[in-house]
Order: sequence, then structure tokens, then C-alpha cells
Amino acid sequence: MTDQAERSRPFAEELREFGPESHSEPMSLPAAQAYCRKLARSHYENFPLVSWLLPKELHQHFYNVYAFCRWADNLGDEVHDSVRSLALLEWWRTQVSLCHEAAANLQDGSRQALRHPVMIALHTTIREFQIPLQPFVDLISAFIQDQTKTSYETFEELLDYCRRSANPVGRLVLHLGRDVNVVNLGWSDSICTGLQLANFWQDVARDFAIGRIYLPVRDLEQFGVDRDVLGQGVSTPEFKRLMAFQVDRTRKFFNDGSPLVDNVTPALRLDVDLFLAGGRKILDRIEASGFQVLERRPKVTKWDAVGLLAGACWRKWTSPRRAAGAI
Repeated sequence: MTDQAERSRPFAEELREFGPESHSEPMSLPAAQAYCRKLARSHYENFPLVSWLLPKELHQHFYNVYAFCRWADNLGDEVHDSVRSLALLEWWRTQVSLCHEAAANLQDGSRQALRHPVMIALHTTIREFQIPLQPFVDLISAFIQDQTKTSYETFEELLDYCRRSANPVGRLVLHLGRDVNVVNLGWSDSICTGLQLANFWQDVARDFAIGRIYLPVRDLEQFGVDRDVLGQGVSTPEFKRLMAFQVDRTRKFFNDGSPLVDNVTPALRLDVDLFLAGGRKILDRIEASGFQVLERRPKVTKWDAVGLLAGACWRKWTSPRRAAGAI
């Protein structure tokens, strides 16, 4: 199957073939790895860096982790039935728990209990990098929450959601780089929370259209913004002041997490730098729009991406610490 065919294949077909009611025979490990690789490459716009920036020996492991996240995301957003999504996400949580148990069992035959191709491939990654179960179940819990919770009373509530919806991804990356320590985890969490918040502020109108509001209720009240404004397509002065406040607050998360770039293994530095720069660029685009995100979604362009890559490469080779390969 070509990448284009895989990209256009409806998730409903994937679910029929590999979901809880599937009668398909389990794949071999090479076939399962190929499935994860194709799934990641077919969503290239969301996962482009694996293709060439990462060391080749890490590619398959990143594909495996991405495939897990992609399936969790699709079970939450592509089923279009909250009750069924909740049941499927619970099934996915059971599957990753079985996967983790198989990874802990040093006998190669332990994976025979695994039937889903993502889990067949992922258990080798979990085993090799000694990844704990928590980041996987935290991610699933965030998708479960999305089925029942559509707004947040306080910023602290929103941060708890980010802790489970975004921070686990950074923690998984640190495991793949063998860079896990208390300080790095804190910096990574700060960057990932910042990225999630930047995406929320970028997508206020899009999220409102599907019934979700991530701007905290108390912040709306503080700035005198009626929630109905979010669906009217016009950024009022009060709304623009609110967005300016959120952008400034989010920049602090990126600033607090920025030391991570120089404290991960050299193989990951360019990627971490790019993610950090990309998040900051989203905030720049929101600010450049005059905080009018209800009229048009600010986005990072291809030219922006070229500039970000050039900047990251320049920093990599001109920073004495990075050039020396110090961790």
C-alpha cells in the first residue's frame, strides 16, 4: 500500500481490521514495525522530523511511539460517538498495559499475547528503553477527559490537562534519548505545556466549533469576554487583551524549559531546539495578527519552518557547549 493510500484510508477501516472486534491474525514483528512506520510517514505533516533529523537507529522507535499516540488520538476524535470512544480508549489502555507486561517479560514468546500491530512493535521499544507505563496511560486519560469535559474553570485545571495531554510526549522522547533525570523532566514538561497552550490559543475558533473551550472561564470573566464571542468570528478589544495575556504567560513556559536544549544528548538537540522555536513562532504569529485569532488561524508557514531549521542549525554549530557535544 502506498503512503498516499494509507493517508486516505478511513480510520473506521483501521478500526475494523485491528480494533477489539478484529479477527485478524497477529502480525510478525517486522510487519508490525512496517505498519507503524507507514502510519507515521502517512501523517508526515504532523511528524516530519523523524525522516532525517534523528539518528537512523532511533527512527523505528519514534515511529512506534507515534503510532501509539496516533491511535489514541483517533480513538478520541475520529469515532464521533463519545460513549463508544470511551469504551475504545479503555480497551486501548488495557492493550498498552498488556504491552508493558510483555516488555517486562524477558521471554520473547511473551509478545504472543499481543494482537494489535502497534503493541507488537511498541513492546520492543518499551523494553529497550525501559519506558514506564505512566506516560502512556496519562495520554489516554487526557483523551478520555476530552469525551466528557469541554471547558476549564481555572488555569490550574488546564495545566493538569496539559500534564497528561502534552507532557508525556516529551517524557517519552527523553526516554528514547536516554536523557531522563529530574531536571530534564521539569524542563521538558515546561516546553510541552507551552506547546499545548500555544496550540490552544492558535485554535480558539476551531475548538469552539467542535464544542471545546480551553480558555479558562475565570480568565474570560477577568477580561470581560462573553464565551459567545468565541463563535462570532470577530476579536473584540477585550478578547485581544485576553489573548495578549495568554501569549505572555505561555512564553514563560518556553523560557523556563529552554535549558533542555543544551542538556539532552547531542542526537536530540536539533529536534528539541526546533520544537521550542516552533512553539515560540506560533506565539509570534498570534501576536503579529494583532491577537485576532477568531478571524483567521495563525500558522507557521513553510518559509517559517526553513528559517527555524536554519536558526537551529546555526545555534547548534555556534554554541560552544553544543559543538563540544557536552551534555
